Amino acid sequence: MNQEEKIILKAKEALLKRINPFPETAMILGSGLGELADELEERAEIPFQDIPGFPVSTVEGHAGSLVSGRLEGQPVIIMKGRVHYYEGFSIEEVVRPVRILAACGVKTLVLTNAAGGINKKFGSGSLMMINDHIGLFCENPLRGANIESLGTRFPDMTRIYTRELTVHLLNAASSLNINLHTGIYAYAKGPSYETPAEIRMLKQLGADAVGMSTVPEAIAARHAGMQVAGISCITNMAAGLHSSPLTHSEVIKTAARVRGDFKQLIRTFMRELGDN
Repeated sequence: MNQEEKIILKAKEALLKRINPFPETAMILGSGLGELADELEERAEIPFQDIPGFPVSTVEGHAGSLVSGRLEGQPVIIMKGRVHYYEGFSIEEVVRPVRILAACGVKTLVLTNAAGGINKKFGSGSLMMINDHIGLFCENPLRGANIESLGTRFPDMTRIYTRELTVHLLNAASSLNINLHTGIYAYAKGPSYETPAEIRMLKQLGADAVGMSTVPEAIAARHAGMQVAGISCITNMAAGLHSSPLTHSEVIKTAARVRGDFKQLIRTFMRELGDN
């Protein structure tokens, strides 16, 4: 057992003492979207710093706590915030929470983020379901000794985002009359926003949105055999597509504006999961 496996095991043991049974569905809420976690029934909250080996968020809009409870009657565990590679964490630390959740028995993971829009059809404040991603510029979280207890050395990434979950999301959006776009999410390391030239390149590669998270977590989750769904909140148009400078305050402000639709979508999605 290598050092990372020992860290994951210690965190697992600590969490299962406090949350038992552990929910099989988990969510990671991105910038400005963490409010949903405050609405859980039978709610219990554990700060990241109280979980052995768990990395602690440092970015505004990422509260940094693990919240368990029920949403629409369904048991769920929510990460209220996440850590990013640009904060100075190793890629191993960035995906450690996902691996801890997998070790605790989570089988379905919903990843959310705030993203810059590349596809001009997706206006600021819209929602995009991720159907694939571009992670060529991501430090691969599977680099190094493989953790055999989680997954194989060379996992297939043909379909990271589970088809069944995308159908549930689209059904939920349709029932709410929410225009849920579908597209490809591109990863950038950050923390600087992308240049206009980089955005033109990503557009040529087929990306519809760009952000600084999600891809490492999705890779780690797929490696661990989880079902994965992804949702981006388009909080701004990417560099070169808008005349105003890009700011994190704009990201938080726009996420707050779309929060109502986002919460309704997730609630209805959870009901869909419970009915199937």
